[in-house]
Amino acid sequence: MSAFASLELPDWAWDRTEVRYALRDRDVGEVFRRVQQYSGASQAQIAAAVGMTAARVSEIVNGRREVSRLDVYERIADGLSMPDRARHLVGLALRREPRDAPFDLAAFPEIVRVYEAQHAAASEIQQQARDAEELDVLAVRGLGLLGLNDSLLRSCLHEGAHPQVRVLLLDPDSDALALRATEIGESAESLASGVRLTEGRLRELPESCNVKVWRYGILPTWRIIRTDSTMFIGTFDPGWEGHESATYKVMKSPHGPLFRGFQRAFEAMLDDARRTV
Repeated sequence: MSAFASLELPDWAWDRTEVRYALRDRDVGEVFRRVQQYSGASQAQIAAAVGMTAARVSEIVNGRREVSRLDVYERIADGLSMPDRARHLVGLALRREPRDAPFDLAAFPEIVRVYEAQHAAASEIQQQARDAEELDVLAVRGLGLLGLNDSLLRSCLHEGAHPQVRVLLLDPDSDALALRATEIGESAESLASGVRLTEGRLRELPESCNVKVWRYGILPTWRIIRTDSTMFIGTFDPGWEGHESATYKVMKSPHGPLFRGFQRAFEAMLDDARRTV
């Protein structure tokens, strides 16, 4: 339980449609607004319950700040005395887990947001990357992510503390690259030169940037950016690039299979890849 003065909502409030949607989407600002509505609590009382300042609660309620850390969600759940059915929707473990009952994985949603394409998530990805201790990237050529001066993640490698960065790029000499080039209507020579350019630009980074690069040789399916316990995932398909697909924000949760599955797939590809940088 929370060390702070917890709040109690009417039990029925947790079953309201708007509350369930807010929990499922991890929209903490909306949750706080509904807590005010159904409990009569002030922002100061909410702040005291969840271990935040009143100013921080105000920022969240007004959409100027988001919550992304799992331990903060836990603190909020405890402070608001969330019942287990509400904790399920957020993706948190039960307070009292049945010993023999199997987990309902559908009750632990890891996909917390869906963006129409990577550009819609760009600012969030960059902010997460700046604060991350670990950064994993699975791409094809990676120019738009790391290879150009104005690419999505390159500036993040120069700012603040440098994360440990691991990058998987498609082998420019592989049959898989030739097949991918055909899928997107590009010459294999052009696609391969893009991969090599990204590798060359990553070699230019100082050693303090902690960047390591590998080449993999299978037909690409997933585009992955992992910043610590958050992933942004797109997909490759004939006719479109990974940055053009919908981008799914996946957060690690205690019993969810998606984050762990994608992480395991990344590690397996790494084991079979050849390091070049």
